[in-house]
Amino acid sequence: MIGENQLQRKIIHIDMDCFYAAVEMRDDPGLKNIPLAVGGAADKRGVISTCNYIAREFGVHSAMATAYAMRICPKLKVIPGRMSYYQSVSRQIRAIFRRYTDIIEPLSLDEAFLDVTETSLFRGSATLMADDIRCAIRRELNLTASAGVAPNKFLAKICSDENKPDGQCVVTPEQISDFVSKLPLKKIPGVGNVTVKRLAKIGLETCADVRAMGKEELVRQLGSFGEHLYKRAQGIDNRGLTTHWVRKSLSVERTYAEDIPEPEMAIESLDKLFDELKRRLAKHAIRPIRNQQVKLKFSDFQQTTMERSCTKLDKALFLELMPLAWERGNGKGIRLLGIGVTFKDDDHITEERQMDLFPTD
Repeated sequence: MIGENQLQRKIIHIDMDCFYAAVEMRDDPGLKNIPLAVGGAADKRGVISTCNYIAREFGVHSAMATAYAMRICPKLKVIPGRMSYYQSVSRQIRAIFRRYTDIIEPLSLDEAFLDVTETSLFRGSATLMADDIRCAIRRELNLTASAGVAPNKFLAKICSDENKPDGQCVVTPEQISDFVSKLPLKKIPGVGNVTVKRLAKIGLETCADVRAMGKEELVRQLGSFGEHLYKRAQGIDNRGLTTHWVRKSLSVERTYAEDIPEPEMAIESLDKLFDELKRRLAKHAIRPIRNQQVKLKFSDFQQTTMERSCTKLDKALFLELMPLAWERGNGKGIRLLGIGVTFKDDDHITEERQMDLFPTD
């Protein structure tokens, strides 16, 4: 079943398989058969950016502290990333995409949406186009990618994760209802772990549960989030691809080798971060500022953000916000300090972010 007013699009979501690690294994075949991760050093409080599938079998995953990753996988080899190189490889991948369509929405260096609705290649078959894209990436770059093909972005992104690595999943308009009904709510973008637990308390664990509750009751209990959830549970997503962006915010941060016990000891770091932020803001001088934020990540990896409205960059405001943010950690040490600004025209909130009902996720 296609939801009311559902647009007939052909969307492909391409997601490279463990991209950074895959590039390193391609360039050094000696890394292929060992647990490998790309990330920061354990002795410098680094975190994992990505890892290969051998490492994932041990429970290693992105955003995990490198020190912890090496405890659960003692033979893990961690190498520093080569971001400029990954960017160059990503440009090669994008060049392949452009053979099929000009309507491309990159999400990161290693994934993107492609709208091939009007593409006549392969007699308009999005399934065959996705397969051909994956073959071209493998043949020309010696890398693998997974693909999701569906009538909208929401479903295409979920599909690309179904048969990883080096796989493909297709959902046709006729298959939407059955496919979505079985989906656990945690697979919906914007529904994080805390939200999943709280939804479970009111009996919602799958899209089928959401359908059974009905739109009216969902809205009564969850407000506007309930309406978004209901649409997703029907497989409805009428968003087009976003091909142009305006920067909404700018920030800089530092992770400490050892926890900082109190905010006063981070003043020197804040001074350096402020100088870096000011330097980077010079490239956006015409953009008016809406507010300033201080972000702290504590020793237990919990984090908080404190913000305040302003019209111009003010170091004193960061100094004022930092101890207020620290109080939220109940005395825990500071692992990471970040400062940033939001620009005034940043009043567009993505639908995925709107769906994050509980901000503690």
